[in-house]
Parts: sequence; C-alpha cells; structure tokens
Amino acid sequence: MLKIFFIIIFFFIEINSFTKDEYFLTLRYDKVNLRQGPSKEYPVKIFYKKKFLPVLVQDISDNFRKVRDHENNTGWIHISQLSKRKAAIIIEDEQILFHKPTIYSKPIAIFKKGRLARIIKCKENWCKAQSNKYKGWLKTDGLWGLF
Repeated sequence: MLKIFFIIIFFFIEINSFTKDEYFLTLRYDKVNLRQGPSKEYPVKIFYKKKFLPVLVQDISDNFRKVRDHENNTGWIHISQLSKRKAAIIIEDEQILFHKPTIYSKPIAIFKKGRLARIIKCKENWCKAQSNKYKGWLKTDGLWGLF
C-alpha cells in the first residue's frame, strides 16, 4: 500500500514538472503589445513590430503568456497574438547560409546578428530556413528561438 502511495505521488510530481517547461512561440502579427501584467488593464512596455519574432513562454495566466525575447525583455502577451510557427534570430555576428546541411556545401549568403529567419524544418544540428529571397541551411548553435 505504501509503495502505491509513493508511486502516485511521484507520478503527480513528474506531471507538474512537465507543465512548467518553457517553449518558443512567435508573434502572429506585425504589431503586438508586451504588457507589464497579465491583463489589458496593465500598461504596454514594448510595441513589437516584427511578425514571426520568436519569444520564450515562461508562465501562463488565463489567456496571457509571460514571455522573454532575445534581448531579455519580459512581459505578458495575449495568446491570440502568438503563433506556433517556427522562426529564429541569428545570435552570432555572422552566420553562413548553406545550400545543404554541411559546411562543405555551397554558401548562399552570410546573415548578420539580429536577422530573422523562418524555420522550415530541422534535423540534427541544422535547420532549413528562409529569410527574404534566401533559402538554405543554418547551423542551430547560432540561432535563438528553436527549442
């Protein structure tokens, strides 16, 4: 009986630890408000003006999500303003976009720090991405907003 009790307690502790994981979403629109608290009554801290900008969801309160961006700004955004589409920001000074997922393939472009790229798919240490007219493979260690 005591074993069953400990197994049940362990199970609930594990379930609760999974629900507190952080995950990435992107901004759904070109204009999104980051608020100081989880309600429309709270003042706006920042006006985001970039669709698909990735944000890290850290907490949940009703229909609001507490998020952090790549510059460590934190605040609350209504869930209707967020999307599950994948995007990433280049965090290295320069990152090469390759034709194939290997450093030995043809380089297509060099992206500067802060550039936003839409993620098409990922495998191992590479992600196929698109930014404006450029499409190719980026190494994941130079990206923020993926996992």
